[in-house]
Amino acid sequence: MAASDIRRIFLGDREIVLVGTAHVSQSSIDTVISVIETETPDCVCVELDLQRLTALRDSKHWESLNIYQVVKNGQAPFLMANLTLASFQKRMGLQTGVRPGAELAAAVECAEAHGIAVELVDRNIRTTLLRAWRKTGFWKKINLFSVMLSSLFEDQKISEEELARLRESDTLSAMLEELGELMPSIKGILVDERDTYMAHHIRNAPGRKTVAVVGAAHLPGIAAQILEPAEANHLAEIDTIPAKSGISKVIPWLIPGIVIALFVAGFYVGDPQRLKEAAIAWVLANGLLSALGALLALGHPLTILTAFVAAPITSLNPTIGAGMVTGVVQAMIVAPTVRDLESVTDDLTTLRGWWGNRTTRVLLVFFFSSIGSAVGTFVAFGWLKNLF
Repeated sequence: MAASDIRRIFLGDREIVLVGTAHVSQSSIDTVISVIETETPDCVCVELDLQRLTALRDSKHWESLNIYQVVKNGQAPFLMANLTLASFQKRMGLQTGVRPGAELAAAVECAEAHGIAVELVDRNIRTTLLRAWRKTGFWKKINLFSVMLSSLFEDQKISEEELARLRESDTLSAMLEELGELMPSIKGILVDERDTYMAHHIRNAPGRKTVAVVGAAHLPGIAAQILEPAEANHLAEIDTIPAKSGISKVIPWLIPGIVIALFVAGFYVGDPQRLKEAAIAWVLANGLLSALGALLALGHPLTILTAFVAAPITSLNPTIGAGMVTGVVQAMIVAPTVRDLESVTDDLTTLRGWWGNRTTRVLLVFFFSSIGSAVGTFVAFGWLKNLF
């Protein structure tokens, strides 16, 4: 590990030792342990939140996952995003022999073994992902979703040169690297805001000497902001999940409202035959495309039938989506086994694994049937305009 990956900052009688790491590097693990044992700090700060630390320390944490409740409670999108990121990092780890984030777990274990206080200084990952999502426009959301989806199909290979480059790039941000110019807000939220958040908590960690273990990409930003801390109101803002925009609140109600209004108007002043044809078109467009999505996800035949029946109805109800219905049905009919839950992390690394594991297949059913229903809604508008 290069000397440039270790920086010392002095604040009065306090000393902060920043250690920049690669999240898929054995040398980073060795360096982290060496620095902690040599420096004997009062506190060790790590680039983790409680959720990520739990996942790193408990390889069997998936066994307690209740996929039925996840879908029912509307948490499927967040879980899917987490699994996509985990898939990307897992594949990186398989090629280097080091589990992503192993150096962070090693820092915690080393500190605890020596009786040193540990501070988790990274922002909650749910806050980070929701801030990125809600601060992104509609079309850029589509780009973001397509990049995350396409990452599932990539046979990612990295050379020694690329591994060296990863030392300069946080793995959470690396998957979205190609969107750096297209979506600067994403880069700002994934990297810059977290720099500010972590710098604040490292600066305010207890004790006179602190060792902070962070991804190499965060090292310059954190170092600068420790010396020039952000204002309190900015810190509060970046730790807040933005409210949904007015448009995002209105659109789910606006589209069904327009469709219902068109049908009602067509009933009173339109051609009855055209009204009948439009109704059939609505059912077929929503039902067939949602069912096709469930089929692509290899959903159970009853799940596919449910998609066809539910999509035309849920498209008119903004409080429940087709994916929620199909996901729940799939989870009930083809419930994940203990083996599925135990092998989630391994199955994430292959396309076959995503479709073969019953847990992740529920999520695929949720997303593909949702996408099918959404596309069907817009297709059906083509027929609805012919009502008059």
